[in-house]
Amino acid sequence: MSIKKAFILGLLITFSNSYCQKFELGKVTIEELNEKKHSKDTSAVAAFLFKKAKTFFDYDVKNGFVARTEFSIRLKIYKKEGLKWANFEMPYYVGYENLDDDIISISKAFTYNVENGKVIKEEVSSEGKFKERINEFWQTKIITFPNVKVGSVIELKYVLKSQNLSELPVFQFQYKIPVNYAQYVTEIPGFYIYKGIKTGYVDITMDDKIEYKSQTFNEHYTTKTLHYQQIKTTYGVVNVPALIEEDYVSNINDYYGKIENELQVIQFPNQKPKQMATTWEDVAKSIYLEKEFGKELEKVDYFINDVKPLVLNLNSDNEKMLKIFEFIKSRMVWNGKYGYYTNKGVEVAYLEKTGNVAEINLMLVSILRMAGIDSNPVLISTRENGVALFPNRSKLNYVIASVTIDGKQLLLDATEKWSSINILPIRDLNQTGRLIKKDGLSSEVDLMPKMISNNFVNLIASISPDGEVNGNIREQYFHYCGSSFRNKYSNLSEESYLEKLENTHKGIQIKDYKIENKYDLDKQVIEIYSFKDNNSVEIIGDKMYFSPLLMFEKNENLFKQENRKYPVDFIFPKHDKYTIIINIPEGYVVESLPTESILNTEEKFIDFKFLVSKNVKQITVVMSLKTEVSIVSAENYTILKDFFRLYLSKQTEKIVLKKV
Repeated sequence: MSIKKAFILGLLITFSNSYCQKFELGKVTIEELNEKKHSKDTSAVAAFLFKKAKTFFDYDVKNGFVARTEFSIRLKIYKKEGLKWANFEMPYYVGYENLDDDIISISKAFTYNVENGKVIKEEVSSEGKFKERINEFWQTKIITFPNVKVGSVIELKYVLKSQNLSELPVFQFQYKIPVNYAQYVTEIPGFYIYKGIKTGYVDITMDDKIEYKSQTFNEHYTTKTLHYQQIKTTYGVVNVPALIEEDYVSNINDYYGKIENELQVIQFPNQKPKQMATTWEDVAKSIYLEKEFGKELEKVDYFINDVKPLVLNLNSDNEKMLKIFEFIKSRMVWNGKYGYYTNKGVEVAYLEKTGNVAEINLMLVSILRMAGIDSNPVLISTRENGVALFPNRSKLNYVIASVTIDGKQLLLDATEKWSSINILPIRDLNQTGRLIKKDGLSSEVDLMPKMISNNFVNLIASISPDGEVNGNIREQYFHYCGSSFRNKYSNLSEESYLEKLENTHKGIQIKDYKIENKYDLDKQVIEIYSFKDNNSVEIIGDKMYFSPLLMFEKNENLFKQENRKYPVDFIFPKHDKYTIIINIPEGYVVESLPTESILNTEEKFIDFKFLVSKNVKQITVVMSLKTEVSIVSAENYTILKDFFRLYLSKQTEKIVLKKV
């Protein structure tokens, strides 16, 4: 037998044996408990030894078919950092209109430890189980395992019951920790046809087979039997590596290996097929027709007396829009609650001057419409909520406002004081949204910024013979850079902020600090200050060494992984530019300068320039890094990483001055 054939056969046998093993709860071994590190990932803080689930359908006369999903989990703690994995959250949906809430029932929950060479099993008490409301649609059951320490194994078994058959529970095969074995089985009556949607980068195997099934039920005091075919589908994986969360990712949950099932068709005997797959148009229209949405947009009496005088003498729609937007932002305080439905209603929210997302932004749309401006709500899923894979109202959790003036579409969100026209809160920037018009018609809206946000630094400095640097800095923050600056530092006192700024820049001493346009959202934020720096110049013998960016030098490459499975999300296109003029101290000359570099890509998604020049008295450095897109694909990760490596290396190359 050839080596190649033997290798492939070995893989198949290993894979087959993994599937033949019995992964059952209640049989924790001393070997598992004594295992000190994960066999394939020694850095793992914890690991799923196995995770299994089975979705099957029960029938009763009152509700028809009901889906039950039974989960079985065994997890091992390897390090202190892994103790947090002993707190399980099990979310379930409670936002149905015509169905009962989902129900979660916990049947087994144990912690296993070794004491004096024996396996000790401890059950979770009632005090370790509680529930928490996430929002009006979701609740979660939380379970805290007792006496968990490094080396512990925990086991959990629970059942999720749902009358909602439009989608089955999402089964996740991959996490931030390794998964040794995972299996998901669905047993679906032939009356229902689902579409399975795989996401992530895990090679999930799938096996289908047809089975014959029967269920008995009671009707009018008579026991009856229902016979039908069902399709049994088994999804499986072995040895799934942890998915490392790097910087610049919108929501890591969007990239884990998982399977979702969406109901496409229902066909019972002697009945026509019923198409169940919905569209985003259907979802948007159904939301618009709800009284907590569409009816709230029609209410105007509560604000009319306050708003009419605001726009009475304004001529252009642009002026009216700005006035109304600032009025709502200054009057209303967001209570931190998400959702596209109002809670207490726009009228009460307006009077109380506080409300959820829907109350504030639907109120904004109503007032804009009253002023004669073409305005409509836009449904979105926030970054935290993830990207919606298929149309479903539960995939959406937020609403913003759209305005069209002179054929140009503008987006507004009045929940945040520092947002402005087309400068949305970062949480909103998640692919696309759904604009809904008065007639219920809808269209897709691109939420991702196209405009480049600039962060420009101008520095003029002089170096004294003892290596002290004194100078002046002017830093400008445009568009999203300005919005981010305002959000980050608006609640800090000037003293606290300057302390942070000094520590960020190698412990410089700042004086004569001024800030311009901090509250003028139409203009860039400008910081102006003078500084003294005793930490950027190193003197060795008769030479001075320093970074071309002085105290702005960065030396950590955030892209550490050799490869990357998921896109790089910069949130918005950005241009960082440093223009630095350094006055050479008396008695010194330039011995060496870093080499210049100009680099860009054929795809033109990133551009880098490093220019340096000198004369008898001065050195001028210009460094520019421009990312011209919000998202860079994983295929371009290596190119991107090389750009940032060059960007950092140029900062660490030293300018050398020599004493004459």
